[in-house]
Amino acid sequence: MGYLYIVSTPIGNMEDLTLRALRILREADVIAAEDTRHTRLLLDHYQIRPRQLVSCHAFNEHEKVSGLVEQVKNGRSVALVSDAGTPSVADPGFLLVRTAVEQGVEPEVIPGVSALTFAVTASALPVDRFCFRAFAPVKAGQKEKFLREMLSSGMTNFFFESPYRVSGTLAMLADIAPDCRVALIREATKIHEEVIRGSASELAALKRDWKGEFVIGVRMPDVKGEKKRREDVLP
Repeated sequence: MGYLYIVSTPIGNMEDLTLRALRILREADVIAAEDTRHTRLLLDHYQIRPRQLVSCHAFNEHEKVSGLVEQVKNGRSVALVSDAGTPSVADPGFLLVRTAVEQGVEPEVIPGVSALTFAVTASALPVDRFCFRAFAPVKAGQKEKFLREMLSSGMTNFFFESPYRVSGTLAMLADIAPDCRVALIREATKIHEEVIRGSASELAALKRDWKGEFVIGVRMPDVKGEKKRREDVLP
């Protein structure tokens, strides 16, 4: 029996790769990548020459996972990486992990950086309990329901958003609950890293041409009467 590694990779800054992850990528018989071109940049940065680099992404993973697990059962070591961060966290990976476990292969997780954990720490919002909602819906009606559910949850919620929709999302939040607390995390670990905190109305008023990758954290204020206000934002 070989090994299946689920490897976290940098989300921007190339130095955010653990020594353990670096060793695994150097030793793996196969590196399965969400985008081989993207992963090649990381491997070249660390002068890693993979024995075999194959694609495993959202559009072909149903075809690839059985073969990858079979290679592990035949004694080879396979390392799965996504373009950035931790596989399975809003990235391909779950299907491979599930299939491996079903076939008696225990994946070895190589932890590391994640846009979610970065945002949880940087938000300065209460995170004794929090919820990750992946990507926000695109359609307005679905997004409004999505935001109202989060604001009514009584905890901090985090979600990914496209730069093309950040302004609209902030405006919708300001319409629903202008005083809700928002943390906007942009380009985490990259050169233009930025964290902006304030009320929904304050951030909506910025009127910026947003660019980059975003994680948004939201929470209703923690003051007396919070339960009443949470009821107010329910559909």
